Amino acid sequence: MSVAYLTKIDGFVIRPAKERDVPLILSFIRRLADYEGLLDEVTATEDVLLDSLFVKRQAEVIIGYLEGEAVAFALFFHNFSTFLGKANLYLEDLFVDENHRGRGLGRAMFACLARIAVERGCGRLDWWCLDWNEPSIAFYLRMGARPMQDWTVYRVDGDALAGLARSL
Repeated sequence: MSVAYLTKIDGFVIRPAKERDVPLILSFIRRLADYEGLLDEVTATEDVLLDSLFVKRQAEVIIGYLEGEAVAFALFFHNFSTFLGKANLYLEDLFVDENHRGRGLGRAMFACLARIAVERGCGRLDWWCLDWNEPSIAFYLRMGARPMQDWTVYRVDGDALAGLARSL
C-alpha cells in the first residue's frame, strides 16, 4: 500500500503512514484512549510503534488529511477466517478529530479500509466497539455494519499471559 487514496470530500486525502508519522500515530492513539476513558492503559511508545509498524510490519496505518492537516487515522492488520478460508481486515482503531466529525471523514476512512480489503481479496472487515459508545454504534449501523450476536471477547494478558506461556 503506497498510494494516496483520493476521496469524494474536497480536500480530504488518505495515505499510508510513513516512519516519520510515528509521533502523530501515538498522538492519535492517546487521543482515542482519552475519549474512551482508557488513557492510563496506553503504554505504547514511539520506539515500540516504530518497531511494530515499520520493522516487524505487524500492523498498518492510514492517515486522513483535510487540506493538509492530519485529522484522522486508522490502524489495522490481517486476521484469518478458517470458515471463509481467507484473510480479513481487522480494524483495531479509528479516530477522527472531534472538530471534524460529522463531515463524512469517518465514512471515507471506512470506505478506504473497505477498498483495501477488497483489493487484497479479504472476506470481511471486522472491528470491536465499546458497548457505551452509542454515537459510534449508530454510525456503524448507518454504514451497513451489523453487530455480532452470541460472541464474547476473551483476553489473556499480563501475568496470566506469561504464566500460560510458561505452562507448556
